Amino acid sequence: MLNQTSVTEFLLLGVTDIQELQPVLFVLFLATYIVSLAGNGAILMVVISDSRLHSPMYFFLGNLSCLDICYSTVTLPKMLENFLSTHKAISFFGCISQLHFFHFLGSTESMLLAVMAFDRFVAICKPLHYTLIMNHQVCIQMVVTVWITGFFYALLHSVMTSRLNFCGSNHIRHFFCDIKPLLELACGNTDLNEWLLNTVTGTIAMGSFFLTFLSYFYIIIYLFFKTHSCSMLHKALSTCASHFSVVVLFFVPVVFIYIHPASSSSMDQDQIIAVIYSVVTPVLNPLIYTLRNKEVKGVLRRVM
Repeated sequence: MLNQTSVTEFLLLGVTDIQELQPVLFVLFLATYIVSLAGNGAILMVVISDSRLHSPMYFFLGNLSCLDICYSTVTLPKMLENFLSTHKAISFFGCISQLHFFHFLGSTESMLLAVMAFDRFVAICKPLHYTLIMNHQVCIQMVVTVWITGFFYALLHSVMTSRLNFCGSNHIRHFFCDIKPLLELACGNTDLNEWLLNTVTGTIAMGSFFLTFLSYFYIIIYLFFKTHSCSMLHKALSTCASHFSVVVLFFVPVVFIYIHPASSSSMDQDQIIAVIYSVVTPVLNPLIYTLRNKEVKGVLRRVM
């Protein structure tokens, strides 16, 4: 239940207050958003429409594309609107909703990346048992688990944040509603909220990153000892490196922002870092996960 508070709306101060930069940033972020929607939408379309891509790897890739479309849509449209508006307001309920869906989709993506890394580990290191381990029922269960876990994780934060009392300034030093900027504005004790942010978010982020890293580590060790073809080894290592680079680009900023203590001096830095995982990564995912994939590129060429 939402707390009774004197603040009925918040003002998002955005990325910058320099008026001359607003149109430039609007065009830049609009182009980024369009590319993200087009790239992830194309992947989602071909994965659903082509029966040859109905395998675990592409099932997870389709889920990732769906997540990236929604993830970008949570923050970017409101950011673009505020670039052209003088009154950059968002309602209290709208702010809490944005916070919820941002953390819901973000945490789900972090866990899904770990699942995708495990899928590649089984496919490369246990090829004879792949269809048995990664059968259709298991894949469905894994995806449903990460979506449900992400939802209830985000619900925990949105409920705890909504129960805070906001009795002072309503100016959020960010381009979207996030937990740390809201904790800055809250009246009263926020120790429990900060503990939940550091502990629960840290556990999900670091746990997912560790499992992802472990999967790629075992893949690389396996390839070094089992693969005798230099060209195959180079291709596999190159693919793993490109996938892992996306993982690092997503996880490192998240860990940096949500694990270290909140302070007003770090908010400007946090905004810049937030752009990386909330805007840049959803654009890179379709490029990294499909440019090296002949099957997806072949289907896209036939469709076009």
